[in-house]
Amino acid sequence: MFIDPTELPWLLAFVGLTAVLYSSVGHGGASGYLAAMVLLGVAPTAMKPAALVMNIVVTLLVSVRLYRAGYFRWGVFWPFAISSVPMAFVGGGMRIADPIYMYVVGLALLTAAARLWIKCQGPENPCPTKMWVAMPLGAVLGFVSGLTGVGGGIFLSPLLLFLRWTTVRTTAAVSAAFILVNSISGLVGFAGNAPVWSMKLPLLAGAALTGAWVGSEFAARRLAPSSLNRVLGIVLGIAGCKMFLIA
Repeated sequence: MFIDPTELPWLLAFVGLTAVLYSSVGHGGASGYLAAMVLLGVAPTAMKPAALVMNIVVTLLVSVRLYRAGYFRWGVFWPFAISSVPMAFVGGGMRIADPIYMYVVGLALLTAAARLWIKCQGPENPCPTKMWVAMPLGAVLGFVSGLTGVGGGIFLSPLLLFLRWTTVRTTAAVSAAFILVNSISGLVGFAGNAPVWSMKLPLLAGAALTGAWVGSEFAARRLAPSSLNRVLGIVLGIAGCKMFLIA
């Protein structure tokens, strides 16, 4: 069973709220969706495809809206994407034992929780993107994205700001597109390896898309309140710890 029917409304509500918060900063929300599924007892075999599908619908909407707003920069995006997409396919096609997957996702959730508590400032005058740095980083993030179902934006965003390659809004636009292409690649890789799907996926995707419609307005106009992001960080931390305890 994917989830107890009595807990499905709670999962849908959490997915919608997560999509609002994550899409407001150009992220797909996979770490939040995974946290919700962990806390509500969703089977590990169904978690990755569900997270990837929700990532795709959210970041497709966010990418289009931020591109139209003029924040996207091809010169920053493609050095990461060219190496990450094939590695996301490889990671998506890998089948690992449930305990190992739970440890890996638990670590990803704890990392994402820490990221939400750290405030990153964008540079006023971004530096040129260095391909020799971006391509190896993209390969690593793409593989992690496909393997876990986490889109990679939660890791890419602070890297872009730390390296001073983008402003905050350009970071959101590039991260959304990065998550989109890698989530598609990871899902294609996963689909060819006897995946476990659920009839609940359309409901989850609909909840995520509804939240993204609201959050993308924040992404184009202003950022989400940092206090809400920190609350979400606490939830991710709890879910990450739970993954380690039940693995």
